[in-house]
Amino acid sequence: MLRKIIRINGDLCNGCGACASACHEGAIEMIDGKAKLIREDYCDGLGDCLPVCPTGAITFEEREAPAYDEEAVRRAKVQMHPAAKPMPCGCPGTFAKAIKREEKPAEAPRGSGVSCLSQWPVQIKLVPVNAPYFDGAKLLVAADCTAFAYGNFHEDFIRGHVTLIGCPKLDDGDYAEKLTRIIAENDIKSVTVVRMEVPCCGGIEHAVLRALQTAGKWIPWQVITVGTDGRILD
Repeated sequence: MLRKIIRINGDLCNGCGACASACHEGAIEMIDGKAKLIREDYCDGLGDCLPVCPTGAITFEEREAPAYDEEAVRRAKVQMHPAAKPMPCGCPGTFAKAIKREEKPAEAPRGSGVSCLSQWPVQIKLVPVNAPYFDGAKLLVAADCTAFAYGNFHEDFIRGHVTLIGCPKLDDGDYAEKLTRIIAENDIKSVTVVRMEVPCCGGIEHAVLRALQTAGKWIPWQVITVGTDGRILD
């Protein structure tokens, strides 16, 4: 059938993987460091991938292509457990997974130096929206500088939480849309925002607030501010 579908210019693609992360249908994968449209019938033609591409490598074209198969996409999502699916950039450090430990992070003795991180990845832009570890999760959304400024970050904040980090000043785009989907499509029990005192960190707090409002869920949430000297500010 003749329909609108995306086209990826391999010469312009820089291999960042942002488009594959934005494609919720799984139509795009990273192959040999380049984004590829691997399933035309998975592409819905809506173009969520277009605005995230930093090089303009993705455009729309109208051509003969199989019809969008929503049922096939649904089946593929069920079969491909998010914890087993490699993340878009193809880097070994970005495989999505829940972290199983001999000693549960929530029970790790304080001062032991044991990591309390319970999942990977942690970057807001890389984490899958429907990862199973979001079910019943207490969500921690933190500005990435906070873990360096506050000495007991793992024990006091990451412990017992699913952790998402980002920097609203350095990252392109807005986190609110993705956070809205995570909150709306999962059973999130609470949200804790940890930000620095610097003004630019307000972006991460505002993104969470907008996400909660847009998702239409009443979920307990709190904001904790860390000073540049590492103190928790009132």
